[in-house]
Amino acid sequence: MALPFIEIIESVSPHSNMLMWKFADADKEIKNGAMLTVRESQQALLLNEGQLADVFSAGKHRLETENIPILSRLKGWKYGFESPFKADVYFFNTHQFVNLRWGTPSPILMRDENFGQVRIRAFGNYNIRINDIGLFFKEYAGTYPSLGIAELELQLRDFIAPKFAEVLTQAKIAVVDVAGNISELNQKISPLVQSFFSGFGIEITQFTVTSVTLPEEVLKYYDKVTGMNMVTDINKFSQFSIANAMDKDNSEMADLTRQGLAMGMIMNMTPNGVPLNKPLPGEDILGRLKNLKELFSMELITEAEYAAKKEELLKLL
Repeated sequence: MALPFIEIIESVSPHSNMLMWKFADADKEIKNGAMLTVRESQQALLLNEGQLADVFSAGKHRLETENIPILSRLKGWKYGFESPFKADVYFFNTHQFVNLRWGTPSPILMRDENFGQVRIRAFGNYNIRINDIGLFFKEYAGTYPSLGIAELELQLRDFIAPKFAEVLTQAKIAVVDVAGNISELNQKISPLVQSFFSGFGIEITQFTVTSVTLPEEVLKYYDKVTGMNMVTDINKFSQFSIANAMDKDNSEMADLTRQGLAMGMIMNMTPNGVPLNKPLPGEDILGRLKNLKELFSMELITEAEYAAKKEELLKLL
């Protein structure tokens, strides 16, 4: 036979991914002195006529006047109560919800000192827990009979994307640094993003940017800067660039490069600006003669120029 009043209130989480769910009371009243059991990683909230009466942490709680004085005040009982009462009880999972995903569904606009306004995409993950269930219920969950992490994650994703753009602006992080130093970016962004979640009673225990996709023109610039940073000998880099250009037959760059080499020989200069008539100690004159011969064979210098420069080099032997 069913009891006319509720004497025991407890609930096992319907699913590990449930944030909040309402205790199924079958529209019965709660008996004075009823026992409320709240398990570890749970909290319970007592709601009377739409108003928050009390919050209970893990443990066993006897629902009496001295234990919930707020309810007595809401009911207008000056001297306590002995009769059953009607109230809604909500349970909350307070453990961490991990590896939630966030991302920018469309590129977000940010301002950069070098590139002006650019659009980037970003993706990552985060962990959260409810740290103030009264605030969470009031500011977010109060209209739901139950709430799963999937629904919250979907709405937070739309919330995070524009806030991420605001954070980038506040932190004044260059767009190249966004892609080049994810670890530093995480350290700067985590506390700034947390401030937006605190208003919902949610704590972010970890917030991570896993990837940032930059515009094509920024990637090209970034690759060029990275390549230049790898150059330790500018003379060797110059020689490599010249050889690379000359390999591209029938190109304007190749023609200009060959003409430049020829003019360098005519002006007694190497491609690196070293005078031919003032060789460095141990310089390979025979190698210069060979190069001069190749220039003549390529018809980049005339026979007269070849003969004159050959004679000058022979005198240096």
